Amino acid sequence: MSRLKTSLPETLASTVKSTMQDWQAGGKMKRLWDRDASLWTGSDESKWLGWLDIVEGQIAQQSELRKVAEDARSGGFKDVLLLGMGGSSLCPEVLDMTFGKQNGYPQLHVLDSTDPAQVKAFKEKVDIPKTLFIVSSKSGTTLEPNIFKQYFFECAKQAVGAEKAGNHFIAITDPGSKMQKVAEGDHFRHVFFGRPSIGGRYSALSNFGMVPAAVIGLDTKKFLERAQGMVRGCGPNVSIEENTGAVLGIILGAAANAGRDKVTIITSPGISDLGAWLEQLLAESTGKVGKGIIPVDREELGDPSIYGNDRVFAYIRLEDGIDAAQEKKVEAIEKSGQPVVRITMADIHDLGAEFFRWEIATAVAGAIIGINAFNQPDVEASKVVTRDLTTEYEKTGSLPAEKPILEDAGVKLFTDQKNASALAQAAKGKSFGDYLQAHLSRIGAGDYFALLAYIQMNAEHEEALQKIRHVVRDKKRAATCLGFGPRFLHSTGQAYKGGPNSGVFLQITCDDSVELPVPEQKYTFGVVKAAQARGDFQVLAERGRRALRVHLGKDVTAGLKALLKAVQQAV
Repeated sequence: MSRLKTSLPETLASTVKSTMQDWQAGGKMKRLWDRDASLWTGSDESKWLGWLDIVEGQIAQQSELRKVAEDARSGGFKDVLLLGMGGSSLCPEVLDMTFGKQNGYPQLHVLDSTDPAQVKAFKEKVDIPKTLFIVSSKSGTTLEPNIFKQYFFECAKQAVGAEKAGNHFIAITDPGSKMQKVAEGDHFRHVFFGRPSIGGRYSALSNFGMVPAAVIGLDTKKFLERAQGMVRGCGPNVSIEENTGAVLGIILGAAANAGRDKVTIITSPGISDLGAWLEQLLAESTGKVGKGIIPVDREELGDPSIYGNDRVFAYIRLEDGIDAAQEKKVEAIEKSGQPVVRITMADIHDLGAEFFRWEIATAVAGAIIGINAFNQPDVEASKVVTRDLTTEYEKTGSLPAEKPILEDAGVKLFTDQKNASALAQAAKGKSFGDYLQAHLSRIGAGDYFALLAYIQMNAEHEEALQKIRHVVRDKKRAATCLGFGPRFLHSTGQAYKGGPNSGVFLQITCDDSVELPVPEQKYTFGVVKAAQARGDFQVLAERGRRALRVHLGKDVTAGLKALLKAVQQAV
């Protein structure tokens, strides 16, 4: 089983030790396993702990998973396209990027964006007559999976005929959901059920993670048996100091309460996508009522001098895939006195065990921080605004008009009245550069900077945005985050809106060069993405966040280059 080693500064080590004693004396792990809601806030937490015994349930239904694996293999499918968001899509994405294509099984692709260029790219990437679509939606009411289904079902009807289209689709959803009714009405090949007592971000080891794993030919038995070892190791009767899930959670919770609330995720190259899953688990579970953990993923390791005292480093390393240069950098950070937690996985099959350890740790950290680790109130707020805007579009054929606060150098700037006044006062002049400088100068000690990019997620855009975030990180010595919209809305978006008010946000939007209709709707994918960006920004503004939106126009590549140059000058 994967090992855990810690190196903590004296004050934090002392708090962790006393918290561990408190958890041992108070039998708190037993209370967690007994589903005692008073361990958190005494509200509905007990209803959301079905993940505690899901591994046992999944091992018992191995024959079902084997059956779907064999069906996908013998069905002549070349590609599998999973349509989902957040908890329904991140685990399958991690599995695909970690294990890769299995011999004799179809290749997995994961679509979790309404960006029309991205949807179109996925349509062109797969061979539709030989594609199995997995529509993954717990509630069955989530906007994105529903419109993905409408779009690709139409594509399948055109490619294989209306009678055969349903045979190319699988649904994973909770029993009785709207998606179940749709799947049955459209004669889907299979419908698999989630467990209603498991929230999306805790669902990796349920059917939401394990059905896609089986379909692409992973050894789910081996995967789940490794996870079961961790379940036992984090059990109710294991002493706290031996319980690595509890220890990890106590460190994260105690550190967050002491102001070290930026958990910087470092992973061996072979498990590089694990951070995307951890981001959602940590941010959405803990970031609320002004408290919580801000996960920092995909930030390159720098010189120890650029890190403030608001960080904790979580280094998850593969024993059979250690990167020597990365190891050296982590050692330097450790020697500088920063708190470092090292987790060593024997190999990639330990991933299921790691999912469970971090779920336990997140639940424990949530209890220590003093929040309900299983709800996501601010994600809902953003969805409501988006729904209002798309409904408005269906009625009128347009989104409400917007007026930029500034138009200069080919970009438009938008923000709310409070932010606009603050920026106008602080800006030295009336140019794009002046406003950007005023915005970035708001980053202070203990703050973080987040890029929220509503553009196509691809390697070129990622590289450009990474350059921008690292310029800010190195000059401002602040933690930095990067998310593609609308994907991050179902992940870190909760903490950005509901967590500590220490974020300075730069939202990036563009004019879409591609337009894609959504069957049966007036609105298009581009309109949905625009409504999501507006909904996101509106809620950030309502929550009093420091936020500015930069609209790039149609040439995104040129726009990002200009933005990088402007940021370099502004800092």
